[in-house]
Amino acid sequence: MSSAASILRASVTMLLALTLVTGVAYPLAVTGFARAFFPERAGGSLLRQGGVVVGSRLIGQPFDDPSYFWGRPSATTPFAYDAAASRGSNLGPTNAALTAAARARIEALRLADPDNTATVPVDLVTASGSGLDPHISLAAAEVQVRRVARLRGLSESRVRAMVQAHTVERGLGIFGEPAVEVLPLNLALDAEAPNPSRP
Repeated sequence: MSSAASILRASVTMLLALTLVTGVAYPLAVTGFARAFFPERAGGSLLRQGGVVVGSRLIGQPFDDPSYFWGRPSATTPFAYDAAASRGSNLGPTNAALTAAARARIEALRLADPDNTATVPVDLVTASGSGLDPHISLAAAEVQVRRVARLRGLSESRVRAMVQAHTVERGLGIFGEPAVEVLPLNLALDAEAPNPSRP
């Protein structure tokens, strides 16, 4: 056998071996481990209501009804929170389109709660890098508490307690900031005080 044929055979054998190890065995092992020890997370952290999947803890959803907490805006296309098109807006801080979008979101928040003159937190008017962020900051939740409480017929203290119950702490106690899970919070609101704008 020639030297070239020997090298070719060794190369093809190595390619097949690495393909089997890294493309088949390793993914199967990791998936099996995840399903065995973290079944909810491995399944997409899906949220169900009445046995029907209504979303995921990992992907934001659009909320513009004032009786709900609004999440962080999404820059994905062709529609908001499109998990198949995760991306940010890529607009710089001096871009007129970014400024216009932020002003429009502030105006929408003001229209939903005209008496609220508090400063609107930045995460309520700008998209995250993924465009899919399912969380908002505690400040972004607090600025919405009075509106949601009024429209749901709940006390502000009760709504704040629900916000706290749906707050995730820093990763390992040191990474990131505490954040509020918007979809689970809104589902809890519907369970406690049904949305007055829906039949």
